[in-house]
Amino acid sequence: MYILEFLKQYEDKNIKIFVDMDGVIADYIFGSAKDYDKKRPLRDSIYKLEKVSKLPNVEMFIFSATRMNSGIKEKNDWLDINAPFFKKENRIILSREANNMEKSAVLKASYLKKVKRDGSILILIDDDPLVLKTVHVENDDVVLLKDTVLVDDIIFNSNNNESDGI
Repeated sequence: MYILEFLKQYEDKNIKIFVDMDGVIADYIFGSAKDYDKKRPLRDSIYKLEKVSKLPNVEMFIFSATRMNSGIKEKNDWLDINAPFFKKENRIILSREANNMEKSAVLKASYLKKVKRDGSILILIDDDPLVLKTVHVENDDVVLLKDTVLVDDIIFNSNNNESDGI
């Protein structure tokens, strides 16, 4: 998998990966913001992130924003069902309602600015170019990855079994 290959350059460092939900592990096109339980899980991305989360030097975080406070519970419930390997204590879901309806990009950039820099490599995986740009302006030390790092061609071996394409 590309993401595993990419992370090899940091194998001698601790890595903290912050993963957006909407558009990265949950299909935000289906349903409305109020119906998070109906969001389609992007299983291939979830599978790859679960593999990454098992690396000994990686700590994985969900890093999402929601318009209303009620979305925090909805997203946590969705994660419990679809991606339970994200530890509850590593789920950062920022409420715009609780932050004067500040834009998600600004909330995420501000949060990452406060993350203690302990020598770990900080990586953000997001699908929103505005979030990536805003985070970069405020946090030039954060490695920014578009959600496409989770997209790989599937390679079939001679027995027609899927492989990871490593």
